[in-house]
Amino acid sequence: MFTGIIEAVGSIRSLTPKGGDVRVQVATGKLDLSDVKLGDSIAVNGICLTVVELPGDGFCADVSRETLARTALVNLRQGSKVNLEKALLPTTRLGGHLVSGHVDGVGEVIKREDNARAIQFAIRAPKELARYIAMKGSITVDGTSLTVNSVNGSEFELTIVPHTLQETIMADYQSGHLVNLEIDLIARYLERLLLGDKAAEPDSAGITETFLAEHGFLR
Repeated sequence: MFTGIIEAVGSIRSLTPKGGDVRVQVATGKLDLSDVKLGDSIAVNGICLTVVELPGDGFCADVSRETLARTALVNLRQGSKVNLEKALLPTTRLGGHLVSGHVDGVGEVIKREDNARAIQFAIRAPKELARYIAMKGSITVDGTSLTVNSVNGSEFELTIVPHTLQETIMADYQSGHLVNLEIDLIARYLERLLLGDKAAEPDSAGITETFLAEHGFLR
């Protein structure tokens, strides 16, 4: 688990095809690795990766086909900057929100404009994630815990203050940039719980207007 509070900005040192998937080596910059051991988790742009090597000034991790298919990691290149966060401890301040490091989909930055000293971003999420994004709710963008300012269909807006711009990769975002999105954990599990016994049915369609009407949530 993570908090969505970025600890350091690192960079991709190499991406090496290996047996059908990829091994990534990350240079970790100012991230303190003194307490990291093999098997620990580190979030890279919001993707929970397992440390398999510690070459000294970074770490290596294996990236599965599933992760490559569901995230924007395939768009990274040698030298690409990435957000980094070590897994939280029981004593960690929960400054953001609970983040699993399991990416739900890839969004696209569609607008960037100045807003006083901050920057306003508009991001388009995949349509299937739109129902989980709420105004003033939490969302994780490339591993950064953020508050949604407004929602319009599958598009949502964020106001990013100078400190966040300085401590993450968000200052580099331009229109067309692809980002990893993780919805709030509560929304994900609440939908599944509302399905009740239907959750056990194969190919369950999830929460629909018909489902809500049948169960008295719509009149």
